[in-house]
Amino acid sequence: MQHKLTYIIYQVIIAILAIISIIMLLGYYAKDINIDTYPYNLIDNGIWLIFTVDYFTRLYLADDKKTFFKHHIFDLLSIIPASSLFFFFRIAQIGETLRMLKLFRILRLIGFTGRLASFFKRNELVYYLYISIAVILVTAAMFCISEKVSYQTALWWAITTATTIGYGDVIPKTGIGRGAAVILMLLGIGFIGMLTGTITEFFAKEDEAEMSKQLDRLEAENHQLHAELTEIKRLLIAHTQQDDRHEDK
Repeated sequence: MQHKLTYIIYQVIIAILAIISIIMLLGYYAKDINIDTYPYNLIDNGIWLIFTVDYFTRLYLADDKKTFFKHHIFDLLSIIPASSLFFFFRIAQIGETLRMLKLFRILRLIGFTGRLASFFKRNELVYYLYISIAVILVTAAMFCISEKVSYQTALWWAITTATTIGYGDVIPKTGIGRGAAVILMLLGIGFIGMLTGTITEFFAKEDEAEMSKQLDRLEAENHQLHAELTEIKRLLIAHTQQDDRHEDK
């Protein structure tokens, strides 16, 4: 019991750290914050360090390391170094390297959203909601970087594309932007369809459960009425038999 409680607390902490990092990354894409300056760089690097230690500790303790690696790709993506803390990026903070740095951060976004899966997947409805939001956020970030538009515009494009509305006011023109569109069309639309179906099924199950409760209640009332009628019949028979005995006397 204590071990299970510790595991739950651990998952909650990891989920909170992932959410904080995702919010910071979205703020970075929206140009609301500069993740390479204090205090955001300190928070980002701290979270990165925690996830790195977590990943390699679990890899070390895993019995089958090959299987662990296959099943925890998202975890590995979340620890790809994409910060000006690292020498490679410090010596080349210009041109295409800056763009590549942002693309690495998209992998971080995918990785951190992936870490939330173990926290949310216990509830199918919440899991599909999380997956749909994650796909939209990641493809919007890709679109924002490749098409050089604001993150708000990219998010608008991702939502209209994923919901198959497609107003056509914003379209991808670069290879990465079109790649984001393909990902969104193949994954986003599919997951949103499953989310819609799950919501419909959820309410259908709610109605079914309510009808089942009503039937159980009616059946219980029927049993009670049957028992009362049986008791009344027994009393009537006893009363009739008592009258017959009086008449015989």
